[in-house]
Amino acid sequence: MSAHNPPAAGSPKKVRVHHLAEAKARGERITMLTAYDAVTAAIFDAAGLDLLLVGDSIGNVMHGHSSTIPVTVDDMIPPARAVARAAKRALVVVDLPFGSYEAGAQQALETGVRIFKETGAAAVKLEGGRRSVAQIRALTDAGIPVVGHLGYTPQSENLLGGPRVQGRGDEAVEALSADAKAVEEAGAIAVVLEMVPVDAAARITEILRIPTIGIGAGPACDGQVLVWTDMAGMTDWSPRFAKRYAELGAVLQRAAADYVEEVKEGSFPDEAHSFQK
Repeated sequence: MSAHNPPAAGSPKKVRVHHLAEAKARGERITMLTAYDAVTAAIFDAAGLDLLLVGDSIGNVMHGHSSTIPVTVDDMIPPARAVARAAKRALVVVDLPFGSYEAGAQQALETGVRIFKETGAAAVKLEGGRRSVAQIRALTDAGIPVVGHLGYTPQSENLLGGPRVQGRGDEAVEALSADAKAVEEAGAIAVVLEMVPVDAAARITEILRIPTIGIGAGPACDGQVLVWTDMAGMTDWSPRFAKRYAELGAVLQRAAADYVEEVKEGSFPDEAHSFQK
């Protein structure tokens, strides 16, 4: 499993839950990007991504919301279905949006079952440590793999005071470590660590048997995830922790401007792009 190249010989044809633990044991980095439609999912799948996350970040990235909070389960189903259909190799994970699991284990189970039945995804993701243990157990007991999410948890941004680094100071590190162990013991298959200091992320990665997947959590995590539009330079701004591997936004804008110019001046469509008798 590689971040830069298609899967090497010997890599799984289809990434399954057990492959994640095996990758951690081998010290092999796990790669993950968000995806919200079949077109980008197919591209990322062919590039060798191990996991594709249909994130509730769709609210910010695709729907124009200022946060993930307005996103509903109904919002998540169509993109998750599209990504799952397009992904031939990657393991597809779907976020449980705010309000769809906080009420308890039964609500989480109902949401997870619906997503599984209606999308074809392979796992769900939810935020929270010890407070989400009952939900994680209910899902895993029902055969639904769960990815945890700790550190900065966007669904709790109002409580956290916005997008702030979490886990600074000894007490905070202890609390975060306890949350991570609780998530693991509840049956999670991996845990995302978002905006966590490097030392804290390294400690949690060391004490867990399941993989850690970092986003703004430094290089010691077992894997990395980014929002694809940040990675690809689709907006004028991107988070400090997101490396821009391309400037696709500028390329797409230029292509659209060229199209506008050619239509306006009458040079498109030309003979090569028209049908004759």
